[in-house]
Amino acid sequence: MLKSFNSLIQMMEAIPDEQAAIDHFTAIRWKNGAFCPHCGSTRVYHFSDKRNHKCGDCRKRFSIRVGTIFEDSKLPLRKWLLAIWLITSHKKGIASTQLAKDIGITQKSAWFVTQRLREAIRTQSFNRTLKGEVEADETFVGGKEKNKHAWQRTGGKQGGKGKIAVLGVLERGGELRTTITPNMGAKNVQSVIREHVEPGANLMTDEHGSFVGLARDYNHHRVNHSSGEYVRHYILHSNGIESVWALFKRQIVGTHHWLSPKHLSRYLGEMTWRFNLRELDEGDRVNALLAQTTGRLTYKELIA
Repeated sequence: MLKSFNSLIQMMEAIPDEQAAIDHFTAIRWKNGAFCPHCGSTRVYHFSDKRNHKCGDCRKRFSIRVGTIFEDSKLPLRKWLLAIWLITSHKKGIASTQLAKDIGITQKSAWFVTQRLREAIRTQSFNRTLKGEVEADETFVGGKEKNKHAWQRTGGKQGGKGKIAVLGVLERGGELRTTITPNMGAKNVQSVIREHVEPGANLMTDEHGSFVGLARDYNHHRVNHSSGEYVRHYILHSNGIESVWALFKRQIVGTHHWLSPKHLSRYLGEMTWRFNLRELDEGDRVNALLAQTTGRLTYKELIA
């Protein structure tokens, strides 16, 4: 049965034991009826223990976890729900070291849990292009050259040198799109914008050269930051997407302290997903993540 809750204590009261957690997840995953995760058949038989099932066609036995990020996990589903609450509720996410303390597991297990949840978040697809008033801005993720060991320095000036380029596109009052780009060249940047933004939209950017040429498809307005301009006529600015990058930088510096370039896209996807569901109640965000947990991520795949 699907439970309703809007605070952590309410969730623990509504789902007091492991069977309640299984029933809650089952109600979400099988909201349109039971199916076999192996062959897709809807001829499913249920055992009396309420935890095991059998397919009437392929004859395989399975639990509700099979075919999801929870498959082969030794953690109780109730602990998974706690982890989901923490990663979806905290605006800057949660570090694996803190999650390990909060739910009573090792740091290695907590890191794997958070990465599995980010894998589920990553599978979300976007069904529409952004329109209306849209802001686009770039940022660079990585340590400052002056703070690195000599052997780690790549030379050149501060800014994007030796860092990873990330592009964000935000519809005012709507959704956010973020992606890692090979570089901030016009071809890379503009292909992302054209993929996600509807032609004819009012596009706000800064004066970066990679945005030159977008006026052919959009009502392109550029704010000249280098000359001290940040807002023009009250509405021409890119402050919304810049605030998103400020939030992401605080997540890195204040929560995780350091991110591997290999896994940066997962953390970026987590922040984007949480931002896009910012208007939902706390419990609804938990259920939204539970609804998209299909698919597996093994530890071997993760560290490959």
